[in-house]
Amino acid sequence: MSWRTALRVLACGLALVASGVHARASRAAEPAPTPALGAPQAVRDLHWGEVLFYFYQDDHLQALTRLGAAQHFERIGRHAMEAELLKGGLYLSLGQHVEAGRIFQALLDENAPLDVRNRAWFYLAKVWYQRNYLQEAAGALASIHGALPDGLEPQRHLLEAQVLMRLERYDEAIRALERWQPVDGSDAWTAYARFNIGAALVRQDRMREAAELLDSVGRMAAPSAELEALRDRANLALGFAWLKADRFAEAKSVLQRVRLEGPYSNKALLGVGWADSAQRRYTRALAPWMELRSRGLLDAAVQESYLAVPYAYAQLGADAQAAEQYAHAVQAFAEESRRIDESIASIRSGALLDAIVANDTAEQVGWYWRLQNLPDAPETRYLHHLLASHAFQEGLKNYRDLRLMQRNLASWALSVAAFDDMIDARRRAYEQRLPRMRVVLDYAGLDDIEERRNELESRLKVIERDGDGLGLATTRERERWAALDRIEKTLARADPNDPLVQEMSEKTKLLRGRLLWDFDASYKARLWRARKDLRELDVDYAEARRRSVLVDRARREYPQRTEDFARRVAALGPRIAALDERLAAAAQVQHRYLADIAVRELQAQQQRLAAYALQARFALAAIYDRASSDGADEP
Repeated sequence: MSWRTALRVLACGLALVASGVHARASRAAEPAPTPALGAPQAVRDLHWGEVLFYFYQDDHLQALTRLGAAQHFERIGRHAMEAELLKGGLYLSLGQHVEAGRIFQALLDENAPLDVRNRAWFYLAKVWYQRNYLQEAAGALASIHGALPDGLEPQRHLLEAQVLMRLERYDEAIRALERWQPVDGSDAWTAYARFNIGAALVRQDRMREAAELLDSVGRMAAPSAELEALRDRANLALGFAWLKADRFAEAKSVLQRVRLEGPYSNKALLGVGWADSAQRRYTRALAPWMELRSRGLLDAAVQESYLAVPYAYAQLGADAQAAEQYAHAVQAFAEESRRIDESIASIRSGALLDAIVANDTAEQVGWYWRLQNLPDAPETRYLHHLLASHAFQEGLKNYRDLRLMQRNLASWALSVAAFDDMIDARRRAYEQRLPRMRVVLDYAGLDDIEERRNELESRLKVIERDGDGLGLATTRERERWAALDRIEKTLARADPNDPLVQEMSEKTKLLRGRLLWDFDASYKARLWRARKDLRELDVDYAEARRRSVLVDRARREYPQRTEDFARRVAALGPRIAALDERLAAAAQVQHRYLADIAVRELQAQQQRLAAYALQARFALAAIYDRASSDGADEP
């Protein structure tokens, strides 16, 4: 085996030992330009790929956890800017506006790519809008140059319209929407913006402009259930605006466009009935009101129909039917008020939120989570409108996020035990590999190899100085040369006058001359090859030395690194316990807050039922009084 081959085998052996002791030696990452966010790009760091794995599953909490850990240990250097942008978005999705704003503000560096700056301005505008800093949000949106990628452009225009609308700059909001030509189905965002501006214009008594916007939304094609609901809501808003303006025919025409089975059908039926009633068409008004009265009493529009139906009967002169309907309304309101009392008691005991959280199996956190299904509990039947309100939904998301964080901490608490097992495994592995490591290092004999290499270099210099072709001969050639020496010695002892001896001597000289000719002819090539082999030997020797140093360093440092890791793992337990305690306290406060909101909503419903019941009693008393007066006047 040649010295080069031996060194390569030794280097491989050292590498195998080193791989079992510590991770591969870290090397400085090669500088690479950060690609523009939104463009197709390769994942160049393993830990960045792990973050994206959780992000694209909408598991934002896990993605943020792993992103923070990867940044702490500097494991995503090739995706630093994308990571910061994603981190800000994750904080924003979790409702952490202050932290998200700080990150996006830091990304507004002149050296950052334009696309990164545009996205940072957009998300910063969302942060300012959520915190009600409307002028700052408008300024951030104005700082965006060019179009945003990845479907953010329609959101940008909707946000711009909302900001301008909140600033009461309605004309600018409308012009902003008119300048935007939606593509790829993004006209749904335009519909939302037009509805919001139209509703705001109604509150400003600018009916002509509001009607144009709301009517365009109310007549749009709706390929999805979401857009169908928006279309119904636009027709409902416009219909009630016409009712307020005493334009009853237009109101009825618009309200009749609302679907009978949609979420806004109850209010639409009530409005259609009032439009007919305002024109003294009580018989026609009874049709939608009777349909509405057959529906569940939980809705405020249905509750009002309990008074509207007997009112229409009274206007038609059917006092008996009116009295019967009023009496039925009083009884229904009293029963419903009793059930509300039971629900309030259940909510105060904590059953409501426990039922909601237990019924929710999704793992998503943050802004985009919505409660899809209500649990089958008595108290939840009264909270449909409450659960649709922004304040309660935001509070419920916060409460649910706190519970998910507690579950996440519980999962990490279990992982701590796994980390302890991993540390024990690392200690045992080190103890098992240490003898093998020592054997390999002792066998290596790198100092002897270096000494032998120096000898080879000295011999090569002497050969080159003397032009000694024999010094570069192969093993077979050396054997032939030695054989010729032995033959010549034998012939020297023989009789020189013997013709056979003379013949053998001539042949020996001829063979030696042939060998010398071969040595001389291949001398330069063999000398170049020897120098090349020596250089490769130096490279292999240097690599063996480097790996030997790494192994020796690992042998000395590995126990300390293991103990440092063990101390970090040991510190995790108290930290997790402290965080869990804080989360439990925050969840309890949020629970009380949501329970108070729910109780106030139920109490408001109860007060409304009491007011309706009082109106029904007064109307019923008036009917009885009128009937008794008519009876007294008879002969």
